[in-house]
Amino acid sequence: MDQMKIYRVEQKNEEPVEVQIIRSSRRSMGLQVKADGTVCARVPMQVMDYAVQEFIEGHADWIFKKRKLVLSRDNRPDIVYLPEVTEESDRERIQTFIEEKVSYYASVMGVSYGRITMRNQKTRWGSCSSEGNLNFNCRLLFVPDRIVDYVVIHELAHRRFMNHSKAFWKEVEKYMPDYKEQKKLLSRFAIKH
Repeated sequence: MDQMKIYRVEQKNEEPVEVQIIRSSRRSMGLQVKADGTVCARVPMQVMDYAVQEFIEGHADWIFKKRKLVLSRDNRPDIVYLPEVTEESDRERIQTFIEEKVSYYASVMGVSYGRITMRNQKTRWGSCSSEGNLNFNCRLLFVPDRIVDYVVIHELAHRRFMNHSKAFWKEVEKYMPDYKEQKKLLSRFAIKH
C-alpha cells in the first residue's frame, strides 16, 4: 500500500491545512491539533488511504474550528482536542472495546456491574451509579489503550468506594500501579467543544 504521509484538507474561504498522517499499532483513528496549529491524524497501520481521507474530510469542520481556536488563544502546549464520535461503526467499536475491558477488569477486581452506556459527554470520561451502571465517553476511542484501562479501573473501583478517598485511590493503584501517570496523560485530552 502506498502510505500517504500528508493530506491537504480544504474549506471554502480558508487556507488549505496540511494534516500529517502518523501510522502506528493503535486500534483507532484520531486527530490532534497542536499548539502551533499543526494537525496530525493518528491511524492504525492497516487502514487504507481512502478511509483515512474520508475520516479527515468528515472532520474538516472540526479541524478548521479547533485550529482557529488554538491559534487565537494561549493554550496549554500539550493539549489534544478530540472530535465527537459520530459514525455508528465507531460507536460500536468503542462500545465493544470498553465492554471487553470492563468484563476483564471486573473479573480481576472481583466486582460486579450493571449496564454499560456510551455517550459523547462534554466533561466526564466515565461515571458509576450507585446501582453499578457504568457510563463512558465515546471519545475514549481516540486515546491510548492504557488510558482506557485507567478509566475502566477507576470506574470499577467505585463499586467498592463511591468517593475519591485514600482507600479508593489505593484500590485503583492495586490494579494500575502507574495510575498517576495515566491520569496525568488523560488530562492532556480536551473533550469540551
